[in-house]
Amino acid sequence: MKTYIALLKGINVGGHKKVPMIDLRNLLEKEGFQNVQTYIQSGNVILQTSESNKLEIEEYISKAIQSHFGFEVSVMVKTRTELLNIFEKSPFNEEKKKASYFMMLHDEPKAEVVREALQKVYEGEEYHIINDCIYYFHDKGLGKAKFNVNFFERKFQTFATARNYNTMLKLLSLSED
Repeated sequence: MKTYIALLKGINVGGHKKVPMIDLRNLLEKEGFQNVQTYIQSGNVILQTSESNKLEIEEYISKAIQSHFGFEVSVMVKTRTELLNIFEKSPFNEEKKKASYFMMLHDEPKAEVVREALQKVYEGEEYHIINDCIYYFHDKGLGKAKFNVNFFERKFQTFATARNYNTMLKLLSLSED
């Protein structure tokens, strides 16, 4: 059995796409996943499976949610090693890193599109794009930012989901062997 972290995009936000975590855990266990844990209500799942194809795991989880809850949810699956690499590659100093967000992209964007995106800046906002992650800092927090996940999704033509520093730390801790 291998451990994976499944990141669900956009559930339990503003009263939309409500997914009680106990129901999600039960559903995924019923679907054959083992040692299913969730962390907070925003769609963080640690699970184990013998399946090794992450795209198939994503599709399987997404279809199970669609069938059970009646709406579509984008799912991104990472190994602990991948999540740890993303966390450790943050280009920010420790103070900024603790206040930053990790916007993980499902697909790595093309270099020319990244170069184009990096030309757009707003005061108080700083971001770096490394492989399939946008390391994002805003001096007033993500809620006040002009940039958001939707901007980058449109620009890079892939879906993204963001997690803060504390959530990343907790997911790494929960997924330790």
